[in-house]
Amino acid sequence: MNNPNKVALFWLTTAAGVVLFVTFQLFFYVNDFVRAQGATPAITFDPDVLWMFSAFYGCWIVTVLFALIGTRKAEWVALILGSLLVVLNTLGGIADGLRDGWHIAFSAVFFITLPSVLAIATTWRRIKSKGNGHVDE
Repeated sequence: MNNPNKVALFWLTTAAGVVLFVTFQLFFYVNDFVRAQGATPAITFDPDVLWMFSAFYGCWIVTVLFALIGTRKAEWVALILGSLLVVLNTLGGIADGLRDGWHIAFSAVFFITLPSVLAIATTWRRIKSKGNGHVDE
């Protein structure tokens, strides 16, 4: 089954894992903040920084859209952009895990890295299987 929707579904699953990771990370932070009765410093962000967060996490949808296009160039863009996002998100999650606890690092690896390895492998397999006779650009 050499379907571009299959590749996009793998990237969409990875994007959903990123959303789950960020959600759990926020729940863990709020839980620690409440448990400490406000003794830990509150995290606040400027509007520009909040805008950058949404732009950064919005790139996951761009990766899925490129995978849906299904051309060779678009799949290369999805592979490169998706791999870069995986590395950045995983390293950020592990760094947060070193600061806040092993459960954060485990969540990053489980929700981001595990599905992304499958997405990268599927994208790479699809790019390699097209060969010269199937270039559709």
